[in-house]
Amino acid sequence: MAEPETGLSHIRHDPEAFEAFYRRHVETVNRFVARRVDDPHTAADLTAEVFMAVIDSAHTYRPSRGNEIAWLFGVARNVLAADRRRTGREQRANGRIAGRRLLDSDDIDRLVERIDAESAGRRTYEALADLPGGVRALLELIAVDGLTVTEAAAALGIRPVTARVRLHRARKVLRDAVSAQSPAMAYAEE
Repeated sequence: MAEPETGLSHIRHDPEAFEAFYRRHVETVNRFVARRVDDPHTAADLTAEVFMAVIDSAHTYRPSRGNEIAWLFGVARNVLAADRRRTGREQRANGRIAGRRLLDSDDIDRLVERIDAESAGRRTYEALADLPGGVRALLELIAVDGLTVTEAAAALGIRPVTARVRLHRARKVLRDAVSAQSPAMAYAEE
């Protein structure tokens, strides 16, 4: 018996629906990626990978668990995590593989601007590096990506109450980490 289509499952089979979804969310995904990487080629590749993953996992979206953005950020986090694991394995085994698709100068300029524009978000993201994985992921989605606690919980596949407890415990750690960086950041920006 075929499973009924829910949420976004139709974008797997409907190119126009996928195109509309892509156009609606490409800038959001691009900003999400640009906050986490500082290379324009990698940003372009990962943004494309996120939307390829969306096609494969569209059937998993359930509107009752959160909005499209929360689900999309969950997909993007998985793509970035998989990329980090893959890159780590490649570096340990063979060194970094330099094959990249060619970008024209306009693409590079646009991505460099986006990466520069997201530098404050990237600094916050880097300040989270020493936190436990679950807490860090929650804070990234809320503090860096602007999701609500409920949306972040949906993106992580946890209950909202669990997210609120993690957030409560982590706020002081984040405040201390960011305030410790602030004097250096203020000096660097003068």
